[in-house]
Amino acid sequence: MSSTTTSAAALPTGPKATAAGAVKKPVDPRSAKRRRTLAQWGFIAPAVIFMALFFGYPLVRNIIMSFQDYSPSTFFTGEAPFNGFDNWKNVFEDGLFGKALWQTILFTIGSLVGQFCIGLALAVFFSRKFPLNGILRSLILLPWLVPMVVSGIVWRRIFDQDTGVLNSFLGIFGVGETPWLTSTSVALVSVILVNIWIGIPFNMVILYGGLQEVPKELNEAAALDGASAWRTFRSVTLPMLKPVITVVLVLGFMSTVKILDLVLALTDGGPADSTQTLGTLTYQNSFVQMDFGAGAVVGNILILISAVFAVFYLRVNRNEGK
Repeated sequence: MSSTTTSAAALPTGPKATAAGAVKKPVDPRSAKRRRTLAQWGFIAPAVIFMALFFGYPLVRNIIMSFQDYSPSTFFTGEAPFNGFDNWKNVFEDGLFGKALWQTILFTIGSLVGQFCIGLALAVFFSRKFPLNGILRSLILLPWLVPMVVSGIVWRRIFDQDTGVLNSFLGIFGVGETPWLTSTSVALVSVILVNIWIGIPFNMVILYGGLQEVPKELNEAAALDGASAWRTFRSVTLPMLKPVITVVLVLGFMSTVKILDLVLALTDGGPADSTQTLGTLTYQNSFVQMDFGAGAVVGNILILISAVFAVFYLRVNRNEGK
C-alpha cells in the first residue's frame, strides 16, 4: 500500500505532465519565432527569386547599359566601355526624342480617354438586363482577345487609301479618299482610334464588375429623393467606382505608354516619324541603328515615367479616400 502511494506521489502533476508521466519541455519563444520567419520566407522565396531574375536583373542591366558604349561588337568581344552620360546627352539633343515624347503623350491621353469613356458607357449599358446581354458582352471581348499584331494588320488593310473598306464605305456618302496611314496629320489619329478599339473591352469588363458591387439601395434612395439618373450616376455611382477607376487608368497607362507592336504593324513609326513614340524609338535605336546604349536610355525614361505616374496617382487616390 505504501509503495503504491509512493509511486503515485512520484509522478509529476500539473499542466506540463503527460499521460505517460514525462515532463513536456517548454517551447523557446525565440525558436518558435525563428521557425515562423523561416516558413514565411519559404513561401515568398520563389516569388522573390522570380522577380529578381526576370525583373530586377534586366532593369539593373538596362540602367548600366545606358552608361556604356554598347555596340554589336560587344556581343563578340564582351567589351562595353563606360562613356558616362554621352548616351543620355545624345538622346536629349536628338530632335526626334522630343517629337516622340510629345506624340507619346498625345497617344496615351487620347487612348485612355477614349477607352475609358466608351468602356464606361458600355459597362453602364450592359449593367441592365435585356435579351442577349451575355452574348453581346462576349462578342465585345473579341478585339481584346485578338493579338495586337493581328489587329494592326487587319486595320492596316481597312485604312488602306486605295482598297480599304473604310474609304469604300465613306465613298458611298461622297467622302473622298482619306490617307489614314500615309498623312502626317491623320496617321497618329488613326493609330489612336485603333488602340481605343482594342482597349474598350478591358475597360468595359473591369468597370462592369465594379458596377455590380455598387449597392442598388443607394441608387434607389437617390431616386426617391428626386435625383435624376445623371445626378445619381455622378454623385453615387462614380464615387463608389473610384477604386476600380484607379486600377483601370493605371493599368491602361502602363500598357499604352510603352506600346510598340501596334504602331509597327500600322505605320512603322511613319510617315515622316509622325507616329513615332518612345516605345518605337527604343526599338529603332536598339535594333535598327544598333545603338543599344541610346535604346537603353529611352527605355529607362519609359520605366521612370510609368513608375512616377503609378506612385503619384495611387498616392492621390489614397489621400482622397482618407
